[in-house]
Amino acid sequence: MTSTGSNSRVFWTAAVVIIVCDVISKAFAVRYLLPTHIPHQVIGSIVRFTLAFNPGAAFSMSLGDNSRYIFGAFALIALYILWRLYRTSEVGDTTRVLALGLAWGGAAGNLIDRLRSSRGVVDFIDIGFGDVRFWTFNVADSAVTIGAITLAFVLWREDREALAKDAAEAAARDEMSSQAR
Repeated sequence: MTSTGSNSRVFWTAAVVIIVCDVISKAFAVRYLLPTHIPHQVIGSIVRFTLAFNPGAAFSMSLGDNSRYIFGAFALIALYILWRLYRTSEVGDTTRVLALGLAWGGAAGNLIDRLRSSRGVVDFIDIGFGDVRFWTFNVADSAVTIGAITLAFVLWREDREALAKDAAEAAARDEMSSQAR
């Protein structure tokens, strides 16, 4: 149950592509979207780019002045857990490995921001209708979300397959014991 070859390519390619896209998009956002909190329409008022710095975590959750360090430590722990899950993935389990790579790349992208600046994570993607807006987010956030949803689906599917296998084995045992009588 070790990851080799194709698993490594899938995981690290996904992670590196997300990190590179995240770092580049945030650099452009900081350079071209100043001042902060001023929306720039991309697709009408539905999709806008609005520069914001988030010193907290998801949904601007904050733990005070130490948020940067606490959430940075959580990110390091998450990176380790995701890496271990990748390392223990079955060879060829591409969907699971891709999901883990996306989540790892996104977590690493936001950690880079926390390490680089005390202002916090750069967010700039602003989606909504009129005054009803979703939280402002970035490429890394998207990758973490897509990776987590995909991983949840993969784990759900694995649980269903295991339950079906257990049920089939139990039915076979029951059939054999009833025939033996």
